[in-house]
Amino acid sequence: MSAAGLLDLYRRAGLRIATAESCTGGLLTGRLTDVAGSSDVVERGFVTYSNASKTELLGVPAALIEKHGAVSAQVARAMAEGALAHGPAEVAIAVTGLAGPGGATPGRPVGLVYLALARRGRETAVERHQFPGDRAAVREATVDCAIELLGSALA
Repeated sequence: MSAAGLLDLYRRAGLRIATAESCTGGLLTGRLTDVAGSSDVVERGFVTYSNASKTELLGVPAALIEKHGAVSAQVARAMAEGALAHGPAEVAIAVTGLAGPGGATPGRPVGLVYLALARRGRETAVERHQFPGDRAAVREATVDCAIELLGSALA
């Protein structure tokens, strides 16, 4: 799905989107806001690259990051729910992962990404993906996947 197509779906549904990005560093919000007229759908974006920013801007408990790591389903969920809690958007998407080339640990290889989709009044969905390729490829695949996940929320 294209960013323009996604925005049209949300526009017709009368819903706004918030983003909470770590490994993509704003690429998702950038892709959405590259589309003229996106301001009626894209409500806000949080770039929370550091653990401290996840806690300060989104309310992700530091203990949760300490226990599970920043690249985890639990933190992705907390990021998405925090983005909803810190603004008026009806839907929030969060991404956290290891784009590489460094940072891998046992059980957390480069290319591991968690995406979470939160929607007011509904259960938060979390997906785990393992994307191949270099840093740029992992980040682009994450953005593409996030757009598809946002689209599926309205299906």
